[in-house]
Amino acid sequence: MSYAAEETLPPQAQRRLPPLKRGTGVSDAYNSRPGVRRESNAGLGHSWRKDKSSFAQSIAQRLQMERKGATVIEREPVQVISEEEKSKLRELEMRLQRTPGKMDSLLLIFTLALLCIGLIMVYSASSFLSARTYGDASHDFQRQAISGFMGVVAMLVASRIDYRQWRRFSLIGLVVVLPLLVLVLFFGTSNYGASRWFTIGSSFSFQPSELAKLVLALYIADWLARKGNQVSSFLYGLTPFVILVGLILGLVLLENDMGTAIVIAGLSTAMFFTAGANIVQFLLAVGCGALIFMTQAFKGYRFYRLMGFLDPFQHITSINLQLYQSLLALGSGGILGLGLGESRQKTGYLPFPHIDSIFAILGEELGFIGGALVIILFLGLAFRGFRLARRSQDMYGALLSTGITTWLVLQAAVNIGATTGTIPYTGVPLPFISFGGTSLVISMAAIGVLLNISRYIREPEDPALSRQTITRAFKKKKV
Repeated sequence: MSYAAEETLPPQAQRRLPPLKRGTGVSDAYNSRPGVRRESNAGLGHSWRKDKSSFAQSIAQRLQMERKGATVIEREPVQVISEEEKSKLRELEMRLQRTPGKMDSLLLIFTLALLCIGLIMVYSASSFLSARTYGDASHDFQRQAISGFMGVVAMLVASRIDYRQWRRFSLIGLVVVLPLLVLVLFFGTSNYGASRWFTIGSSFSFQPSELAKLVLALYIADWLARKGNQVSSFLYGLTPFVILVGLILGLVLLENDMGTAIVIAGLSTAMFFTAGANIVQFLLAVGCGALIFMTQAFKGYRFYRLMGFLDPFQHITSINLQLYQSLLALGSGGILGLGLGESRQKTGYLPFPHIDSIFAILGEELGFIGGALVIILFLGLAFRGFRLARRSQDMYGALLSTGITTWLVLQAAVNIGATTGTIPYTGVPLPFISFGGTSLVISMAAIGVLLNISRYIREPEDPALSRQTITRAFKKKKV
């Protein structure tokens, strides 16, 4: 019977310490007892030093208890490791953590599934307009396929770059994005009251606000991680955060891009709260954002769009036509849909059938089941992304995972909510599905960053982080 098992027995069944023999030292008596294994000085065991005085005191106390008839319960000796060896073990452990492992396969599957659905739906939703405008039904599909290929390449490249390296370039990215957001106000192409794009040639356009989402997520994650406990301070945490995010939001709102402003505000607030902001700061940040959006919501065409949202089936005009036709498309799809390519609303009735309203075409052709599948894929992406944030090895990785996941999922929620009449139309694309090269490439690159973060996650059951594995590796290195 071992001494560890004996501790669970009643006192009368426990063994007593055998008496010492004359001429026997304390250490010899301790090591000669039954059940006590003599330590070896070879290999790694030599690094664990015994405190002889503490053992002597322990044996003396046990002898006194034995003479009084008390029961003695065995305890394992405490092992001590030197500070030098502790530092070497920590260094080895950090080296193991910095060694990349396998990426999150489920996150990759969800993303590629959404990308494939998007390519199919872009071809179906844009075929009528492409044939009428360019004489080729696959014109927009070909452009989206090229963007999809570039997005996959960007995702694979980003997944191979250590996400901690982005901290070096986050400030440079912010310095580049801010002038672009200013220049697009003066030199950008204005469509439907919004100036969001730089147009190069006849077929290439670039939207700086899409790049601003990724750059802002990278910079805020680095800034908050450096702040540490100062995040909870009003002067050093909340105030500079509101100024930084407010500057970006102001430039985006000047472009009349309410949807992108909502997404940027959402991802920034989620990262700020994750970094350690208290509930008062969180409510103040949300209140400031809500005040800005309320003042902008009742200006110009947004006011009329809001009125059309409140009653889409009465006084149908160009303001609420998109919402009205979207609801008709979703309603006509039913449970199973009309069939792929059989949409009627895409033939000139529904505005932007392959961009903002692509979810309505998807619901019309694939029905409730197709729409539910897309929502489930986005929920799976959200689960895997926030799981990465919870299990990340450092604060920067946790904040970056939170920001990117919030951005993609919130943007999907805004697009689907506008299509179903839950919120007013804001003009944001559905990630991975809507037509748009800039949005697709940037979103795929963001997924690549998440995949790289997942490569440095160590599960609790992973033997690479267990003390025995580290000790074994240290022993081999020492030998």
